[in-house]
Amino acid sequence: MKIFIDTAQTSEIHSAFQTGLVDGVTTNPSLIMKSGRDPEDVYQELIEAGIPDISMEVVGTVGEMYNEGIRLAEKFGDQATIKLPCTPDGLQVCRHLTAKDIRTNVTLIFSASQAVLAAKAGATYISPFVGRLTDNGFDGLELIRTIYEIYKKDGCPTEILAASVRSPEVVALCYREGADICTIPPGVFNKMYESVLTREGLAIFQKDWDSIQK
Repeated sequence: MKIFIDTAQTSEIHSAFQTGLVDGVTTNPSLIMKSGRDPEDVYQELIEAGIPDISMEVVGTVGEMYNEGIRLAEKFGDQATIKLPCTPDGLQVCRHLTAKDIRTNVTLIFSASQAVLAAKAGATYISPFVGRLTDNGFDGLELIRTIYEIYKKDGCPTEILAASVRSPEVVALCYREGADICTIPPGVFNKMYESVLTREGLAIFQKDWDSIQK
């Protein structure tokens, strides 16, 4: 299993990556806007930090997305994954980029049928939005499970990258249902360490250790 960090705040990314537990980063225009920085400055900083897999989103027409995807892949090399919407135009671009051995992440997946089309287009990753589905009265975890079963049945190489994951509990459940990767905000990543019982147990061990040292 892999963990990606979902943010454009480079200080938070560096902190998470230094743990040795993080495998990549996802960004989107909204996250970049919140950071207040030029997207390519963010990408370059992450490249120099050695982040091995960085999703870089493109938007626009078929031609615009294709040209921008090619440009980003050429500029940032093997660390770049081109993030595309699950639309007819996005999947057309996905096919062409895949043919050039460029990694792709098809995002805004809300149904199993979209996941099928993205896999047919050769997507490296698909990003089902678990939390947003739940917000709208659907079962995001059920979607992960359904996609996993479809992909497993056909031996599909496309990886399931669960997005819009808002708690440590949901992270674990996504993996249980078949996600290959979860992309999570830094706050959720940090909370994955936490347990009241761990803290209580550590306090007991520390107390006993201190007693031994006296």
